Amino acid sequence: MRVAMWYNNNDVRLEEMLIPQIGPGELLVRVMASGICGSDAMEWYRIHRAPLVLGHEIAGEIVEVGDGVDHYKEGERVTVAHHVPCNTCHYCLSGHHSVCETLRHTNFDPGGFAEYIRVPAINVDRGVFLLPDEVSFEEGAFTEPLACVVRGQRLARLAPGQSVFVVGSGMTGLLHVALARTLGAGRVVAMDTIPYRLEAARQFGADAVIPTEEDVPARLRELNDGRLADLIILCRGAWLTQALESVERGGTVLIFASTKQDVTIPIPVNELFFRTEITLISAYAGPPVDSAAALELIRSRSVRVREMITHRLSLAETGLGFQLVTHPKDHNSIKVIIEPQR
Repeated sequence: MRVAMWYNNNDVRLEEMLIPQIGPGELLVRVMASGICGSDAMEWYRIHRAPLVLGHEIAGEIVEVGDGVDHYKEGERVTVAHHVPCNTCHYCLSGHHSVCETLRHTNFDPGGFAEYIRVPAINVDRGVFLLPDEVSFEEGAFTEPLACVVRGQRLARLAPGQSVFVVGSGMTGLLHVALARTLGAGRVVAMDTIPYRLEAARQFGADAVIPTEEDVPARLRELNDGRLADLIILCRGAWLTQALESVERGGTVLIFASTKQDVTIPIPVNELFFRTEITLISAYAGPPVDSAAALELIRSRSVRVREMITHRLSLAETGLGFQLVTHPKDHNSIKVIIEPQR
């Protein structure tokens, strides 16, 4: 089978691998759509393990079923979670599935930028979701990133009427804007440095947008009757300082993006103790319950994802896809979908 082998963001090669052989309890899935995630392009995080077949936002069709699998069959359309929790450890039982050690070590084989993947038994058990008839493969590929967004806003306890400030309007930021609007947020404001992304944020539900060159706290106060935002959602780590400067007293900052290595959080402790009473929270990944919720949001069109796709590429064009993701301003890109069967 063909795979897109990642050596670095500027070197992605079309190569051949054997189609994975499945065992008991496993599935073989023909990948029909695979999204490029911003985390796929984090070289510092992955380069020491290169070469790799990346891709974890997938949807496809079951083509082979292993012994003992009786709840899925050939021909069914599915989306598959690459990370799944054990559901029995201290962290899972306390609701923190994302820090489960099992979750960090589960994955499918080889990766979504391939014609086929082998789905291990543990993923089959708790990470395979049938696509409703009205959900296309490319929409199904949004299940994983939207599940992460669902989890983030759930942990941050977004409540109807709250003011929300989304820092960064790439694909993840747009999902946060759309979900916050669906969940009844009061005023949703988005920030970015790229004009077309600001316009996209308006399209997906933002009441107002702020270019990064503006005085962000002052602009937020204008928009929120003199207050800053109740919930800050940081979707671009480079803008951590702007996020911390934008949260209202008693508010919450949701860290939903990585930064460069060794970045620390610059918070005056006395101000935090005596005056602000803010909550800092982080969220990573989306356990099965959030994947199921995300798929229903997609099915009902409560969160519109198809309109976020700006580029659909073949497997041979995956290298171009990484350029679109790493240099979005040059290409007006938001979401890039790889179609391995083209």
